[in-house]
Amino acid sequence: MRKLLIILFFLFVFICLILVIFIIPSQAERIYGPPASWLTFSQRIEYSARLLWYDGLLTRPRDVNGAEQSFMIGIGEPVNSVALRLESAGIIRHAESFRAYLIYSGLDTSIQAGEYRLSPTMSAIDIAHELQDATATEVPFTVLPGWRMEEIAASLPTSGLSITPDEFLAAARVPSADFDFLAGASSVEGFLYPDSYIFPRNITINEFVDELIRNFALHLTPDLTNAFSQKGLTVYQAVTLASIVEREAVRDEEKPLIASVYLNRLNIGMKLDADPTVQYALGYDFATGKWWKSPLSLDDLQYDSYFNTYLYADLPPTPISNPSLDSLDAVAFPAETTYYYFRARCDGSGYHIFAETFDEHLANGCQ
Repeated sequence: MRKLLIILFFLFVFICLILVIFIIPSQAERIYGPPASWLTFSQRIEYSARLLWYDGLLTRPRDVNGAEQSFMIGIGEPVNSVALRLESAGIIRHAESFRAYLIYSGLDTSIQAGEYRLSPTMSAIDIAHELQDATATEVPFTVLPGWRMEEIAASLPTSGLSITPDEFLAAARVPSADFDFLAGASSVEGFLYPDSYIFPRNITINEFVDELIRNFALHLTPDLTNAFSQKGLTVYQAVTLASIVEREAVRDEEKPLIASVYLNRLNIGMKLDADPTVQYALGYDFATGKWWKSPLSLDDLQYDSYFNTYLYADLPPTPISNPSLDSLDAVAFPAETTYYYFRARCDGSGYHIFAETFDEHLANGCQ
């Protein structure tokens, strides 16, 4: 009797192994298609079993009467986040089953960023495949504060937009006559407003550039323009100064102080002596692979360019970056100070120490 029980036990184990090794993966493949080729043997068994367990959660729509809705996926958004938001939005039944299917099928590695029109009348499997479509109608695009035109151009190839860097730079060097503040400008540098955008994937180059400038125009309030005017600055001059403040300030709260220093210097005809203007003049630094060389050498400070404010008085010919609203506000409403100098604090905090005289400025140097 005991031998019979042992035989039956091993027979049961054998049947279970056959079920696990052959039948479950085979059944899952029949229903859900082949697994991703890079899954290990144990992963294939695990996710095959999960899919069979979840079954109806993946193959039945969440709501046959549901309405289509917009769903946005950000660049680099994790699969877990996408699944949880789909469930929260009422588009799929169950986030974990959706994630399991994505991993099993290998679709988790190829979800595309962008905006989709999804409906709970679709099954989770249909939605998983829908998110693979690189032709989503709209894509997110971000311009960071302090970027120069070339840095915006460099972000285009991975953006999902069909605009090339060369197309963008060519268009950006021909300012639109639709904006008064660009009259006489040699490019739109400084007016490509830093923000997060949603663009149609097939947007034209002129529409793209105009939208960035139009966003700047929307933020150019009468209060700002009046404040610029009271300081004897045109909008173009104010944006040029704000572009320097943007690159100089590490801490946003110091921007009004830094703006006050530069305005004080301008008011007495003193050179701005601003490192970012030299960095802009030098351009791309092949040694570091960056556009803003740091630190600057003594030879760099002698680089002959009208953008070099160590050599030439007044503002540089054009803005040197695209400033944020904080930097524009700092120029419009600076701190009221008698400072003419500032330098980085020696503690690595990113803050600066300010001085009225050059002797004080020298005394503030790191020991």
